Amino acid sequence: MNNKKIHEPYNLPTLDDFFERTHGSYMGRVEKIDTNRIENFKNHPFKVKDDEQMENLVESIKENGVLNPIIVRPTKDNKFEIVSGHRRKRAVELADIGEIPCIVRELTDDEATILMVDSNLQREEILPSEKAFAYKMKMEAMGRQGKRTDLTSTPLVEKLRTNEQLAEEAGESREQIRRYIRLTNLIPEILQMVDEKKIAFRPAVEISYLTKDEQEILLDIMQYNESTPSLAQAILMKKQSQDKILTEEKIEEVMSEEKPNQIEKIKINKSKIENVIPKNIVTQTEIEDFIVMCIQEHNKKQRQRENLSR
Repeated sequence: MNNKKIHEPYNLPTLDDFFERTHGSYMGRVEKIDTNRIENFKNHPFKVKDDEQMENLVESIKENGVLNPIIVRPTKDNKFEIVSGHRRKRAVELADIGEIPCIVRELTDDEATILMVDSNLQREEILPSEKAFAYKMKMEAMGRQGKRTDLTSTPLVEKLRTNEQLAEEAGESREQIRRYIRLTNLIPEILQMVDEKKIAFRPAVEISYLTKDEQEILLDIMQYNESTPSLAQAILMKKQSQDKILTEEKIEEVMSEEKPNQIEKIKINKSKIENVIPKNIVTQTEIEDFIVMCIQEHNKKQRQRENLSR
């Protein structure tokens, strides 16, 4: 009797097999797709720049091809939406290559949002605005996925649980997540100043509580005076806004206050100004207040003239 063991033929798995999963939303296949059939993720919060890093990626793709397939999901009209890989797709376009390897997955809107955010948060450099909108999108998607139908779960409890889960997954505190999401309430011009590090993060969070009109007034004042609010100034404006007393004059007054590390004594010869100051203004404090009021009024009229000339 021949006891020689007969080995069954062994076939190596294909790329399709490698990426295949056994449960619904994670099933995927790998195929090359024309870039003209691939659309960017709706409201994608992460910027894709044609900068030096992009140039390096283009050269790498020209030499070696796309080593890691992008992830897409099917949409209507025989097209696809990118879930992960916007920079690689842009680099392929710049390299004038017609097709790109893709992992095609069937994903719901919320599944796609969570995967899109998670894959991009692995990048080394992420702008505050990118984190802000990414965290907001993911938290809303997680909230919809985790909604309970029983009567023991209130909206507040659901939100707290979602916040805690998002914070744990992002490696940040729940409070820090909340601060980032607050930035989405800033007008675009001020949010850009945060990205450019012209406004510190914490003051920006407090400014986000101001109304759109109040933020636009503050922006004009910041640009005219070439200054930004300290945390204390931002907190004060937030309180005045909540109390419904924050006017243009109030913003000008707050912004005219010297920050502790910027205080510099200015000496004015009293004889030079006593002829132009009202007689009822006598004390040093009254004189200082009067001068500040005159400067504020001058600045206001100057801004109005500049706005009319634009």
